[in-house]
Amino acid sequence: MRQIARSRWVALTGVAVVGALALSACSSSSTSSETSAAAATSAAASAAASSAAPASSAAPASSAAAAECTTPAPVKLQLQWVAQAQFAGYYAAKDKGYYTDQCLDVTILEGGVDIVPQTVLAQGGADFAISWVPKALASREQGANITDVAQVFQRSGTRQVSFVDKNIKTAADFKGKKIGNWGFGNEYELFAAITKAGLDPAADVELVQQQFDMQALLNGDIDAAEAMTYNEYAQVLEAKNPDTGELYTPEDFNVVDYNAEGVGMYQDAIWAATDKLSDPAYQDLTQKFVTASLQGWIYCRDNAQECADIVLAAGTKLGASHQLWQMNEVNKLIWPSPAGVGIIDPALWEQTVNVAMNTKNLEGATVISAAPTEDAYTNQYAEAANAALTAQGLNTTGDDFAPISVTLTEGGS
Repeated sequence: MRQIARSRWVALTGVAVVGALALSACSSSSTSSETSAAAATSAAASAAASSAAPASSAAPASSAAAAECTTPAPVKLQLQWVAQAQFAGYYAAKDKGYYTDQCLDVTILEGGVDIVPQTVLAQGGADFAISWVPKALASREQGANITDVAQVFQRSGTRQVSFVDKNIKTAADFKGKKIGNWGFGNEYELFAAITKAGLDPAADVELVQQQFDMQALLNGDIDAAEAMTYNEYAQVLEAKNPDTGELYTPEDFNVVDYNAEGVGMYQDAIWAATDKLSDPAYQDLTQKFVTASLQGWIYCRDNAQECADIVLAAGTKLGASHQLWQMNEVNKLIWPSPAGVGIIDPALWEQTVNVAMNTKNLEGATVISAAPTEDAYTNQYAEAANAALTAQGLNTTGDDFAPISVTLTEGGS
């Protein structure tokens, strides 16, 4: 399998994969922007707290900003792929009026194979962007001045899926097997897990370049396939078992979870322009955007079916049952958020950085060559958002979250 060197991988970090990456001096994240943002975030939290709201995620996030709004501030959000439930919280925030309540006029820009969200942000084509942390860190190392201002996904959604008869239950079981992976920078959790299991990726495992689907697994060409819980894994459950004529079930497969293997990497986060975070106006814009976006995700936690429908109405190409499955699985990646929705756990940030900095692919390339600087992330805005939303009576940790039951149909229709 041909792997891609780090410099090449950085250029390809916008290749949309519906999914895929120490020392971190950022554990306290005392960025220069945090100090200057303190007044803005405090004011935002106070304004939200002073506006009464029912204790339901369906309640509008009325605020002083909404009451005094005359001309909503235009905001462009760049996604990393097309409309789907992976981004449902942002579509819900727009649909339910949470952005409007913050005096924001948000335009959601869909992604594509030729779009690198963090580059669009760094070059001024958007005000905020959604990107996986390792991909954004690679872009930062290449000069993109961006900061993670809300870590929406609290755990990795990347898995390795195999039929039960292959007896692949952990990364140690990859030995002697044909293991599919997408490449393009999505292989680092796999390589980290192989190495941690004491295996040599070059000698003990046959690595196979996999397309962004599950056909190679279903056809028997590989023993295990890379998959995102919310997309490719659903694809195998939407396929018919030729031996029974019925759809496959979860009992037909083993799933290796890279979080359980101790190498899971932070994925979807909201990124802002670092330099602009010294500007009080952009601080205020960031606070409002983060608060409304996180409220959108709270709404989707409590209203999965409605959020799937919102995404369907936005023009997604995926079917209704697939979108509901995706919404449910994305909720599992966000909730519970023990410290509060969007807040970065320094230990998981360090784990992400360690894998990105120390794991080599077959060509010897790593995602990044050095630990990111302190301004790579800040919890300032997410913490203020949590305070404001909690004051409205919303549960920002999701400590009582329970997934719903989703029945997939053939092809995800």
